[in-house]
Formats: sequence, structure tokens, C-alpha cells
Amino acid sequence: MKDLIKKWNQLSLVKRIIIGLIIGIILALTVPEKAKIVVIFGSLFVGALKAVAPMLVFFLVMSAISQHKSGHKTNMKSILILYLAGTFLAGLVAVIASFIFPIKIILPGGAGAENLTPPGGVVEVIKALLLNIVENPVKALYNANYIGILSWAVIIGIALRNAENSTKTMITNVSDALSEVVRLVINFAPLGIMGLVFESIAANGLQSLLSYGQLLMLLVGTMLFVALVVNPIIVFLCIRKNPYPLVFKCLKDSGITAFFTRSSAANIPVNMSLCERLGLDKDTYSVSIPLGATINMAGAAVTISVLSLAAVNTLGIKVDIPTAFILSILSAVSACGASGVAGGSLLLIPLACSLFGIPNDIAMKVVGVGFIVGIIQDSCETALNSSTDVLFTAAAEFAKWRKEGKNN
Repeated sequence: MKDLIKKWNQLSLVKRIIIGLIIGIILALTVPEKAKIVVIFGSLFVGALKAVAPMLVFFLVMSAISQHKSGHKTNMKSILILYLAGTFLAGLVAVIASFIFPIKIILPGGAGAENLTPPGGVVEVIKALLLNIVENPVKALYNANYIGILSWAVIIGIALRNAENSTKTMITNVSDALSEVVRLVINFAPLGIMGLVFESIAANGLQSLLSYGQLLMLLVGTMLFVALVVNPIIVFLCIRKNPYPLVFKCLKDSGITAFFTRSSAANIPVNMSLCERLGLDKDTYSVSIPLGATINMAGAAVTISVLSLAAVNTLGIKVDIPTAFILSILSAVSACGASGVAGGSLLLIPLACSLFGIPNDIAMKVVGVGFIVGIIQDSCETALNSSTDVLFTAAAEFAKWRKEGKNN
């Protein structure tokens, strides 16, 4: 048994996750009733990630801001511009892809969406974002309101810049400890993924996924296009050299882990470690990575645009070019606020659908479709979002080095 455990630990995390994935599929297809106990592994895994991620973001950002040296320049302005441009272009590409490959979907009864309340309009989304910024910090941590967590972490971090070094060291130690806890939880990902996959397939069946095959192909294909074409072009414009070694490194070292954990916040320690290996400025990436996990949402913009236009095509609604462009902007703005709204990117689909006059009850059925394909859609979305956090942080840093004449 010891030899077996030793060999298991010697396998890379990705290989162990794939094994868990395969076992989950086999159990769901062969003995779904007898193996129901494995569902608890998925619930425990997701519960642990959800529990530690808000505290991790809070202490990471607070520590980074408090330790910032006066007069030390960071690239936050450039990174923020890259985040917003990348999210908008992802939404625009999704709209264009939906025009080229129009998809019609079978609308279910809204499974998984019955108890959700979508925002009533873009003004409501912006209002919710502003209110989330000033939400009680304890309540923000309890509700996993990352916008609020981020704002309070920045404010308290600034207030602590003149604190004693011992205080700053204590905050850094807590931050490091929470990062270690997340790494420990991620080591149990194979069991968690096995439970999550088993639950999804046992509940919906492979047939339900196959019936939405075209939709999944469009979603995944668009996200791959953004990851392998759009993002490399953006990076090339920054660093003026072949972007693909950096793109592939970010996808391999960050995207794969995020694909299986399905949590940008939980993937923060992985991204921070990758930034350190790339030799980036810690004062910059300590803030940009948690910020990216909150507002850099290219994958969410793709999901909102594709599913909304799939509903439009299903209902036979004609869409003109100006309206399609407005959808790109709306999906980008909504995606940036996805983490502050319960239900994430899927819950913002009714907002986009309202642009075309689609009734809320039908829009919520589209959200139901999102829940059905969510096992693949959400994994790809998170992989794109999280890997891009490191990619754009590195691109901004390398661009700065290029201007300063440094060799990167």
C-alpha cells in the first residue's frame, strides 16, 4: 500500500486529475446508484475551495499593498488596460463567431435556474458593483463578494503601509499560510473531480451533453481562438516578439490547473508561483493576479455572448450590426461584474437577452442550458480567465523591460 501511495504521489497533478476524471465517468455510467457516496468528494472539494479563496484574496492583496515600497513603480495601469481590452475583444469575437456559425438550442425547463434572480438592466449591474465595493468587509468575506473583498483589502493595505514591520510580517505570514492551504486542497483535486464528474453525468447523462454538442463546440472553439489567436496578438503588440512560448507556458502551468479546479480565486497561488518563476515584479503581480481573478473575464464574455445569440437564433430574432456591437460591450461590462453577482456569468445571460426583447422566462431557460453544459463550459471559461491573468501581467512587465532595454 505504501508503494502504491508513493507511486501515486510521484504522478503529476494533471495525470492524477485525469485518472479521477476517468474513474468518475466509469462509475457514473456503470453503477450510478451504488457509487452515490463519491458525490460527497466533489461537494467537499468545492466547499473547501469556496471557504478559503475569499480569505486568500483578502490577505494576499492587503499584504502586497502594505509591503509596497514608496516610489517603486508598478505596471498596474498597463495591466488594467490589457484586462479590459482582452475581455471586450473576447466578447466581440464571440459575437462574430455566433454570426458565422449560428446555433439553435433546445430550451429545457430551466433546470438549475429556478431560484435565481437575474439583474434587471445594465444600470442595476453597475449599481450592484458599486454597492459591492462598499459592502461590510465581514459580510463580503462571508458572501464571497470578491469586488468588496478587493476594495477593502486595498484600503486596509494602504492604511497599513506605515505600520510596524512586525505587523506587516504577520499579515504576510497569514497570506503564505492560506496559499499553502489552497495548495493542500488542490492536491485533493483528483477525488473532487471524480465526485463532480460523477454527479454531473449521473444527473444529466452523457446524452444531455451530446445534444448540445454544437453549442459546446462553438463555446470551446471561441475560447480556444481567443487563447491561441487574439491573446497572442495582444501580447505581440506589447513585447514585439514571438508570444507563443509565453502563451503556451501560461496555458500549461495555469490554465490546466484552473480547468479542473474551476475557480480563478483558488488558482491564485498557482498564478503567483508562475509569476515568480517568470521573474516578474512581486509588487505588481501580488495585486494584478487577485485583481485579474475578479475582473479579467474573457471566458465569461464569450459565454454571455454565445448563449445570448443562441437564444436569439432559436427564436428567429434578426440582429443588426450596431446591436451586435452593443452586445460585445454589454457582455464585457457584465463579465467584469460576474464575480460580484450570484450565479456568475450564467446569471448575466438574461441581461444580455433583454437587449433583444427576449422575455425573462425564456432567458432563464437559456441559463438552464448553461447549467447542463457547465461541466465543460465553466472549466474552459476558468482556464481562459485564469491563464490570461498571468499572460497579461507578464506582457506588461516584458513591455516595460523592452523599453528599459533589459533582456527578458
